[in-house]
Amino acid sequence: MNFDMTDDRRMLSDSLTRFLSEQYGIEHRNKVAYSAPFHDPAKWEAMVELGLLYALAPEDQGGMGGTGFDILCAFEPLGQALCPEPMLASLMALRLMTAAGADIDPLLTGETRYGVGIGEIDAPYELQDIQTEAKSGKLTGRKSVVYGGADAERFLIAARHEGKLALYDLAASDAQIMGYGMIDGGSAAEVLLEDSPATLLLKDAEPALEAALDAGRLALCAEAVGAMDTLYAACVDYLKTRRQFGKPIASFQALQHRMIDLQIEIEQARSITIRAADALDTAAGPRAIAMAKNLVGRAARLVAEETIQMQGGIGVTWEYPSAHYAKRLVMIDHQLGDTDYHLERVIALGT
Repeated sequence: MNFDMTDDRRMLSDSLTRFLSEQYGIEHRNKVAYSAPFHDPAKWEAMVELGLLYALAPEDQGGMGGTGFDILCAFEPLGQALCPEPMLASLMALRLMTAAGADIDPLLTGETRYGVGIGEIDAPYELQDIQTEAKSGKLTGRKSVVYGGADAERFLIAARHEGKLALYDLAASDAQIMGYGMIDGGSAAEVLLEDSPATLLLKDAEPALEAALDAGRLALCAEAVGAMDTLYAACVDYLKTRRQFGKPIASFQALQHRMIDLQIEIEQARSITIRAADALDTAAGPRAIAMAKNLVGRAARLVAEETIQMQGGIGVTWEYPSAHYAKRLVMIDHQLGDTDYHLERVIALGT
């Protein structure tokens, strides 16, 4: 496998990394991530103008391709900067709208913001447990933890129709939206539907929903790898600076061994994420992505806990960036299926 990025992907990654380093420092991030609307609309517009969403769209829709490696190029820099912009919802919406043959231009240009309502209180991960129903073009039910939903203008909703899961397009004004900030920054929403008028986009939507969820899981893995890189570097800098017994604690062999162990974990997470990106949209994709989400979730939690422990009390203070990176890494595991869920998926999907 050739691991070198294409020129287009390298240009995208470099441009996004430079933009985030200049425009989305940790102080600004923390200022906007924990108060409504839980992101920076002006920076979101700038990212859209940068062409970021086009990288996630297929070539026949005017995009760069929307492959697994395009997702990596977009989400790893977002993880490095701990960026709370609603990219995950946009990626999943693009996937669903493309599968339905809908017009994606309003999303690509930033004209319309979409939320994606799939999970429910009693069906956080499994599609077969979804209870939201569609009758006569109206939806009734509740969607939980809808990413990007706090200020979305339209929603893509998974609902049961004639015994199958279908995909509907719904205006935010036709539902009751309860937006809130997540503990690690960014937003989500509860979407309450009661005879809410909606437009049917796709009748048999289960394959498209699974594919969109897998793309989202891959994005979270890439984001975690980027965040782990940054958190690891911060811990290395701290160990070189903190002195005890008259010398930097980075010289202590026990801490060196622990840092090497973390570096191995991060590289394993990076490798399995690359493997999952290569398998996306193939028959091997669902199992490869489940394996990646499981391993990355375990590695991310370990990196978060170990780096905080080695940095001591300062590592859990609000003003110190490591605290926010660690919190985000722990919470990524719980998005779109945690380690236990994806271990079960790996077993169920077999070899």
